[in-house]
Amino acid sequence: MSASHPAGAGPPPTGPPYPQKYAQLGGRPTRHVDIPVCAMFIVFFLGSAVINMTIFQKNKKIGHKFIPSVLFFGFSMARLTALSMRIAWTIHIKNINLALASAIFVAAGVLLLFVVNLLFAQRIVRAYHPKFGWKRTVTLIFRSLLGTVVALLVMVITSTVYSFFTLDDAARQKCRNIQLFTGVYLAVIAFLPLPIVGLTLLWPGKNRREVEKFGNGRMRTKLALLITTSTLLSLGAWFRAATNFVPREPQHPAWYHSKACFYFFNFGIEVIVVYLYALSRFDRRFHVPDGSSKPGHYSGIIEITKEGKFIHSGSGESSNRGPSPDADDGEEEEKEEEERHPETRNTAEIVRPPKKEGGSREGPDSGVVA
Repeated sequence: MSASHPAGAGPPPTGPPYPQKYAQLGGRPTRHVDIPVCAMFIVFFLGSAVINMTIFQKNKKIGHKFIPSVLFFGFSMARLTALSMRIAWTIHIKNINLALASAIFVAAGVLLLFVVNLLFAQRIVRAYHPKFGWKRTVTLIFRSLLGTVVALLVMVITSTVYSFFTLDDAARQKCRNIQLFTGVYLAVIAFLPLPIVGLTLLWPGKNRREVEKFGNGRMRTKLALLITTSTLLSLGAWFRAATNFVPREPQHPAWYHSKACFYFFNFGIEVIVVYLYALSRFDRRFHVPDGSSKPGHYSGIIEITKEGKFIHSGSGESSNRGPSPDADDGEEEEKEEEERHPETRNTAEIVRPPKKEGGSREGPDSGVVA
């Protein structure tokens, strides 16, 4: 059986890869539209890659490890590749291999943003409900969700590639079913931080003034960032999933296959998310002490030494009952933090070093987080 072939693309190729049977989001690229738009987004994602890697390297020099910055750098590089592939496909419009490469990179990159938001949602749960959030069962659930994202990435790539290399309608339908399932599942993953945050705030438990605060800034700001980015990513994910259920022939695409929808619900939303996080200094706001593994680690009730040992802080109560998570983000909060821990002044999240033999603490090499 022969697959549908886009109008104006010339005769069907004699061998694989073959054009897709249904219209794709964004349609066939054109030089006067796709090249300048892709070039614009390349500038944005190049800036994102530079910003996130610079922040990571500066933080690394002072012992402040924040892996999400690396993930955002990797995501930005993946988007640069996807946009470059689309420009190459625009120039060589009959090259189906470039169309395939572009489709794979467009579908795969956004998963890293879903992973980061799940990690942040987990930190919110552990901050508001430490005993529950640090339970082994809850930890395994979050790890399993992250594992399924990796599995779905493999499924998406495999089904997409195979659909380009067969003309068998039954095989293509199976690939399409896989793509429909993965689209809906990933949309659920993108949406998941919203109900997690909602249940965390509504579930009775710790007094708001006893929340295990982590990172810099108000908890309210952290929640607003996570809710906003999750809403935007969910919008894009559900739009892509929904359009898969209403296919159209390549010769008769619908409005939702337009280039405007393609660029906004993919790259446009992602640019907003990565810059919203970077400009708000999420490396300070969402940082937690390295080696955290139990209640008390976020707030400093239980300190983590450089050797990885756990010791109880003498000021544990005051650390736990510190300023309300809704306290002001300005000078008042910083002064209160300095009064409790003067040796951690101007530090986003400090892990206290071990005591010397004489009993005094050895100050950190550097206490300023870039």
